[in-house]
Amino acid sequence: MPVSDSSDRECAADRDTGGEGLPINELFYSLQGEGTLAGVPSVFVRTSGCNLRCWFCDSYHTSWEPTHARMSLEEILAEVDSHPADHVVLTGGEPLLHEGSVALLEALDARGYHTTVETNGTIHREAPIDLASISPKLESSTPTPDRDPKGEGEWEQRHEDARVDLEALAALVEDYDVQLKFVVTDECDMSEIRELLADLRDAASVPIRDEDVLLMPEGATRERLAETRGRVAELAMDHGFRYTPRLHVDLWNDAPET
Repeated sequence: MPVSDSSDRECAADRDTGGEGLPINELFYSLQGEGTLAGVPSVFVRTSGCNLRCWFCDSYHTSWEPTHARMSLEEILAEVDSHPADHVVLTGGEPLLHEGSVALLEALDARGYHTTVETNGTIHREAPIDLASISPKLESSTPTPDRDPKGEGEWEQRHEDARVDLEALAALVEDYDVQLKFVVTDECDMSEIRELLADLRDAASVPIRDEDVLLMPEGATRERLAETRGRVAELAMDHGFRYTPRLHVDLWNDAPET
């Protein structure tokens, strides 16, 4: 169900927007494209609004230009129930910005759905989450003036200051089954990943296995993935981590609602 054309452009980027329900940018049925469940038919509930601004964000209209329609919990559940899937992916933007995400996850759990939450790892909430798909943002994600898609530069320092919250990361790792999914461009990212993993292993009270660390090639188009995926696959083998494709990009390029 496309809802982005029925847009409310009030920015939901830095706070919970309040009110009933959630700001929904897209709600659609597709295949999970990334991570350990790649290929699984799933319903995607994409909220609008993010507390970060990755320059390469593949969901521009949930972050740089937040666009959404507000949907009630009942409307969201009715749309989810209309699709033949047992898996629901709550994504964004950053879905855990919104308190309403907890009520949605509780309702989905009561209906027996498997839920994945795609999060940047800077916010922890208590909710029934089957898989926390955490994508900590590396320094290479920061929108420096030469990479800022809006050309304004106002987000560079805000993003850099907020992109890693070790306390929130540790709480998520301790409370949920997780996959740590890093967007990688080249070898330059690996030392930072290693350092962050070492810090997180020191901070968390549970073990973090290398097999739960996934390297994903940077790229929101087939053309860009063709430039990055080969070397990222080699990096996964060199460092003993898992490689994850971006199946939806391979299948549908950068089409919306995929």
